[in-house]
Amino acid sequence: MSTQNLSSEQHLRENTNAKPSPPLLNWVQPLVLLAAPGIWLLLLLVVPTVLILELSFVPGIRPGDVVNPSGLDNYIRIFDPLYLRVLKRSLFFALNTTLICLALGLPVAYWIAQIAPQRWRNLLLISFVLPLWTSSLLRSYAWITILRPTGLLNSLLSSVGLPTLDILHRSPSVLIGMSYSLLPYMVLILYASLEKLDKRLLEAAADLGANPVQAFCQVTVPQTITGIFAGSFLVFITALGDFVNPELLGGASSMTTARLVYNQFLGATQNWGFGSALSMMLILVVSIAIALLIRLGNVSPKR
Repeated sequence: MSTQNLSSEQHLRENTNAKPSPPLLNWVQPLVLLAAPGIWLLLLLVVPTVLILELSFVPGIRPGDVVNPSGLDNYIRIFDPLYLRVLKRSLFFALNTTLICLALGLPVAYWIAQIAPQRWRNLLLISFVLPLWTSSLLRSYAWITILRPTGLLNSLLSSVGLPTLDILHRSPSVLIGMSYSLLPYMVLILYASLEKLDKRLLEAAADLGANPVQAFCQVTVPQTITGIFAGSFLVFITALGDFVNPELLGGASSMTTARLVYNQFLGATQNWGFGSALSMMLILVVSIAIALLIRLGNVSPKR
């Protein structure tokens, strides 16, 4: 037997006789790795959420008052018709922004992932991400400049003889601003799914007589359904908590839940208990959306 075979046999014997790691070490190593992010999440997420939850049970509390949880008055107040309209308006903005971003982002992502030349794809993706490099305030003020009565849009319409539009500080301007801000997220997520699209299935569908619409609905969509869910839920959750666009582009007639929470904490009313209850309601809606995303994301597309 050669020296190399003897050394390999000895090494194998040593590994076989090696003692397993003690159970305590198996627990300590993950704890050490997770200690820093765990402390970070505990201090900046868990503790503030618990404090908000405690404040939500204190009716009418203001800065400096003693925290004494005493009931569900703040949560009952949410179901007042006035505040229910605000919640419905927030859901309306979030849902319509999601639909607009999906309708605009899917063709763009498909074109970048499947039609555009390979050498240009990274550059095209960067061009879509570029608006995210600027402040959301600057983007909103830019849309104010475009949509105001004497802005760029109405100037172009007047120059071609078309009637001007008065949409600033109304719902359409909020949807425009929110869709513009969140469209890059939708495009990036859809691109990641469409890039893996199996073109052989599209060719097979065409050979079997499927038209482009049928091939898209029965081949493309099932293969990218996870990306569609992920992009839609991300846009919906972000739009539901958006504050800047409704505040700057919406005006008083576009009150949303995020703006209402701001008014309860930093506005003239200073009702921290009710603001905390509204915050917990938003957290609940977002948690349900994330749970649905996890559930739907685990569903494998049918082949």
